[in-house]
Amino acid sequence: MPSPIRRIAMAAALAMFATPFAAGVQAQDGEWKHGSSLFGDVKYPADFAHFDYVNPDAPKGGTFRQSATGTFDTLNPFNIKGTPAAGSALIYDSLMTNSMDEPSSEYGLIAEAMSYPPDYSSVTFRLRPEARWHDGEPITVEDVIWSLDALKKTHPFYNAYYRNIVSAEKTGDNEVTFTFDQTGNRELPQITGQLYVLPKHYWEGTDAKGNKRDFAASTLEPPLGSGPYRIKEVKPGRSISYARVPDYWGADLAVNVGQNNFDEMRYEYFRDMTIALEAFKADQFDFRVENSAKRWATGYDFPAMKRGDVVLEEFETKNAEPMQAFVFNLRRTKFQDPRVRQAFNYAFDFEWLNANIFYDQYQRTASFFQNSELAATGLPEGRELEILETVRDQVPPEVFTKVYENPVGGDTRQVRKNLREAAGLLKEAGWEVKNGALVNVETGEPFTVEFLNDQPDSERVLSPYIQNLERLGIKATIRTVDTSQYRNRMDNFDFDMTTSMFAQSLSPGNEQRDFWGSAAADAPASRNVIGIKNPAVDALVDEIIFAKDRETLVAASKALDRVLLWNHYLVPEFHTPVIRTARWNRFGLPEIQPDYGVSPSLWWWDAEKAAGVKQGS
Repeated sequence: MPSPIRRIAMAAALAMFATPFAAGVQAQDGEWKHGSSLFGDVKYPADFAHFDYVNPDAPKGGTFRQSATGTFDTLNPFNIKGTPAAGSALIYDSLMTNSMDEPSSEYGLIAEAMSYPPDYSSVTFRLRPEARWHDGEPITVEDVIWSLDALKKTHPFYNAYYRNIVSAEKTGDNEVTFTFDQTGNRELPQITGQLYVLPKHYWEGTDAKGNKRDFAASTLEPPLGSGPYRIKEVKPGRSISYARVPDYWGADLAVNVGQNNFDEMRYEYFRDMTIALEAFKADQFDFRVENSAKRWATGYDFPAMKRGDVVLEEFETKNAEPMQAFVFNLRRTKFQDPRVRQAFNYAFDFEWLNANIFYDQYQRTASFFQNSELAATGLPEGRELEILETVRDQVPPEVFTKVYENPVGGDTRQVRKNLREAAGLLKEAGWEVKNGALVNVETGEPFTVEFLNDQPDSERVLSPYIQNLERLGIKATIRTVDTSQYRNRMDNFDFDMTTSMFAQSLSPGNEQRDFWGSAAADAPASRNVIGIKNPAVDALVDEIIFAKDRETLVAASKALDRVLLWNHYLVPEFHTPVIRTARWNRFGLPEIQPDYGVSPSLWWWDAEKAAGVKQGS
């Protein structure tokens, strides 16, 4: 159940802790809690001093520079107008926040405590009286209620994410109660706790020119926040920097100990990742996550790395590997037939790419929950089989009889075999080759496909794939656009195929509706970019959401994984089991790394190391 806008670089920066409170206080027939876990108990008690993966004595100071690609034109990350600046959420706090060494636990931030009844029909949060906006005004229940309403009105994602909340009302001086439209959904209290709280008095006020602010519009006016950082400097489309708030109200909360250590966080923008790498070598920023196998294998052989001024490090994570894939837009009639979609998988030669382009660094992805207990394995049995039986008539028969495997290529003979399989599937689906072009038997319409792309580097991966598609008679092209155009077209589902990534937590829940649910298929800017409308998928998602125990959650996730795979909604690409990073050697890192992700917000400026780094590459 990942939070809506959590990112690697800011996940821990927004983590908070709830201080001890009087035991035994009751609300809604439930006990007040400092944290919650979907299954079992939280790891940290109410009186813990800090998370295990931080350095509680980390010094404050220094600047941490990161990169971003493309551009930005708004400082409001909560609506669909424009492209928000990197790190925008650093200035905000949420009601609750997650730890990075538990798969499904949250602890209080703005809320010091939460309470919910046994049937999960509602949740009440008690706000910390010391919580403040950067202008010194207190964070109020009215802010919380306004935030929910504003987010749901201005962004389709939040409208869908919080659609089960039917009311939010003040039930005490510092208490707010959210009522849900259903019972038994144990995740609803947690996703409600992920709500970012926004300043009602600021957004209902006027700007420096006397104009009324509009939360639904894009803006380059630095907004008011409550978090550990505030916006320091903005160079539209080029860079943005954030200054640590010296009197941040939550600085001494236990889950903030050892975090938010840099005086300044800065993001420099570059046109693409290749240019960004050259800028990194020139010491224009400090840290990058490397997503290119070629660059990782060949791009870091420069003097600063050889003398130890730059550190390359691979971090392991216990997260499920994201499903990165070529996705189909099912809103296009030509992709409605699953045999067509399966044919596209037969045309993708991962093994050749891995050997010739990726330096054998990748593995083929074959699950939406890769490398986790949630991934479907073998044939369904036990509780998973029981769940699948409820949708047997609505899913492909292979779900019960075959283990899903991607086609294997790598050599000329095998590729020819795969393309013959693909041609056969296309013929069964009503397509045939005439004069070298694949056409629809009934309409004579040629089969064309455009791959929408926003990273020029991706063209070297797409080109071999397109060559194989052309051997099938498909006219395939690449359309590379800038970041803003890409986001706009994706928000409006204006594409044939593109590469998308679906990151999963180890405790999936309501976000699955936004990934795969029928209700999200036509909602602009939803994460159901594929456009899936499948009652069996909807039913399996509900099995996940309403699971009463971990065993059922795992079984339902396996069932969903299996059904999604056998419907061929995408062509799985590849993954690496580590996070590849490069950094200039100016920073200290905690001895214990978090289990779920890499977060520089846990690092600190090491003056001794920094003094030893030679300037430049």
